[in-house]
Amino acid sequence: MSALDGYQEYFLDRYHNYPQGRYWTIIIARQIESEAIFRTEGSGEPLNREFVYAGASGDRVIPRVVISKRKQTAVERRTGRELLRTFGLLKSKKTGKGEAIVCALNRNTPCERCLDCMIYGYAAGGGGAQKARVITDDAFSLHPAPTIVGTRQFNALFDNSTMRDEDGVASTSIGTDEYVRPGSIFLDMETLRDLTREEFVYVMGNILRSTRYGAISSRIGKVQNEIVSIMVSDCELFSNLELTQHVYDGLLPKKDTENGDDAAEPSFPLRLQTVADVAREQADSLAATVAGRVGVLSSEAVAALVSEITEIYQDENRLRAMLERASAMFPDSDK
Repeated sequence: MSALDGYQEYFLDRYHNYPQGRYWTIIIARQIESEAIFRTEGSGEPLNREFVYAGASGDRVIPRVVISKRKQTAVERRTGRELLRTFGLLKSKKTGKGEAIVCALNRNTPCERCLDCMIYGYAAGGGGAQKARVITDDAFSLHPAPTIVGTRQFNALFDNSTMRDEDGVASTSIGTDEYVRPGSIFLDMETLRDLTREEFVYVMGNILRSTRYGAISSRIGKVQNEIVSIMVSDCELFSNLELTQHVYDGLLPKKDTENGDDAAEPSFPLRLQTVADVAREQADSLAATVAGRVGVLSSEAVAALVSEITEIYQDENRLRAMLERASAMFPDSDK
């Protein structure tokens, strides 16, 4: 028996062009496990920050580090596309000249019929478009930026292990980068709209299997994604920022809140399980304020679901069959 059997009404039996009002909200705690850099431009640029209220109450404003929505889903898309490529499920599209172009990101060559295109969306310059059915937003750091941000100087040595070459010319590869410290936690929500059961498992697998985010991800940027809670609904729920502010309040030391200390903040670092427990509690409270039907999966159901998806991804034949079923739903534009 599948952990998803009791929630079949929130899945579609096939792909639909029009919204059907079936929402799954995945609440994720992203814990940084090595130095990480989240910025918009190249080397030397500061980390992305936003000044926002610290908690859901009070007037204290703090800078929070931000992981932009695209920086998150881009990683997870590539994780999924790697899998589709392995099983030969990334499609190609024929041009007007009859040339077959393989589906690729940032190339304006979407095939318009693979799982990635149809779930995460695409916009082809030639006309076609698919709105993403994975709704995301910026993820905010739980702690203020000054608490979790450090600086590191970088340089690039020549073969002689110095900053000058054999002609005495100095290397120009030197500078300073800001980074997010290990142990920092970002709270994020991904809302999945109108997916089939197989599509849901595919997106969940992408989240669970993605491990590196941000710049220089081949050497830093290790992240653990913890599924904190899963909710089903007929509408979109609260925001990442709202959840982060409530969790921040829930983690404040009681002695400081009782004394009215506005400068108090949660200790750093925090155990991931501690944050997950408070986040689950605060998410349940926020769900009760939503103007719509909302169901919350129990902690046991979430754990069983994650375990089931892990088992699917460990079984190559079962995984291939699931991906092939999901891919067969979409029309073949070459026919």
